[in-house]
Amino acid sequence: MAKTATAPGTLSKGTKVVARTDLRDVPAGTTGRVSMVTGLSWIRYWVRFDNGVSLGTIDRKRLATKDEWQRIQDGYDDSAVEATEADGAGDGGVAEESDGGGVTTPNGTLVPQKFIDRAKAARARLAA
Repeated sequence: MAKTATAPGTLSKGTKVVARTDLRDVPAGTTGRVSMVTGLSWIRYWVRFDNGVSLGTIDRKRLATKDEWQRIQDGYDDSAVEATEADGAGDGGVAEESDGGGVTTPNGTLVPQKFIDRAKAARARLAA
């Protein structure tokens, strides 16, 4: 069977990775292996980390290969991932509002402030 074309910087199943940032129950620098790749326009990864934690829907900018991690530790820029972020491929082409606020979850998903406000109002209605 022919292989499908992948975008530059896309990880494949079985790739050894390192957590770039602190994730839920996974400190930065923890190694792991990609167990599943999902998504069409915004690629997300399921990773089994060496500390026994398995996380899903992790964005590529939160993960690094061993070579990328070594360059980060040495203080060099990681141009492969930054290039995909610069052209909007890292977020699926969705622009974030800088003044809108919001919260970023441990998996890297941004929850807009309007959704947080709606949930707060709904909790207030139910409590009354």
